[in-house]
Amino acid sequence: MLLIFSPVKIMAQGNLMITPRRVILEGQKRTEELNLANAGKDTARYLISMMEIRMKNDGTFEKITQPDSGQNFASTHIRFFPRSVILAPGEAQAIKIQVTKPAELQTGEYRSHMYFRAVPDETPLGEATPVKDSSAISVRLVPIFGISIPVIVRVGECAAHVNISDVSLETPRDSAAGLRMMFNRSGNMSVYGDIKIDFISTQGKIIQAGTVKGVAVYTPASSRLIRINLDKIPGINYHSGKLHIIYTTPTDDKPVKIAETELVLH
Repeated sequence: MLLIFSPVKIMAQGNLMITPRRVILEGQKRTEELNLANAGKDTARYLISMMEIRMKNDGTFEKITQPDSGQNFASTHIRFFPRSVILAPGEAQAIKIQVTKPAELQTGEYRSHMYFRAVPDETPLGEATPVKDSSAISVRLVPIFGISIPVIVRVGECAAHVNISDVSLETPRDSAAGLRMMFNRSGNMSVYGDIKIDFISTQGKIIQAGTVKGVAVYTPASSRLIRINLDKIPGINYHSGKLHIIYTTPTDDKPVKIAETELVLH
């Protein structure tokens, strides 16, 4: 089974496309509608469920059944319909999500992940099964694809602060130079955004050296270690000048800066 937890603008795996990439229900917003679309050439069936995930310090995920200290699950406060869909090629389906009894929730952030699992085709009843040579051994591998997206409910005053620390440059001989850094989160909500790295020469020339989109630090994690490969730019060996790192979150108007820092190169 393949689990895809990394959010992108339009999530696609196993020919299933999902928009939007994440669900945030806060303030007066109590409902959301997801759009599922089959981009493949065959009819496909998907089961939809909720799952709980812990983010570890290195950014990887693991399934859990009990919340960590400071973590609240959203699944018990979420209602969605339908719970399974069958999509013909090019067909789309809406999934409706609603917060139930929000007035009963205490201030804070509640998070679970909605999981979309592809169900392999099954031979219909009454259809003949082809006769095979009994002396041969046949192995049929059927990949099962899955995508999860976060569903976050925020109640009352929620805020977060991020600072970037322990920034260092790694220059291995057999691979691209990389920037290693720690994102430190505080507050009662998760953060999500894009990282952009600019190289600034000693003469002040600015060249984009790397980007990563959709970087999250979920509650209750207080830190996340991140490594980003820097672009190979002709004439730049990253031994002089400096690197400017900025972390922004997308909004309807323009990106909002969450954190930034610089590393002087030697």
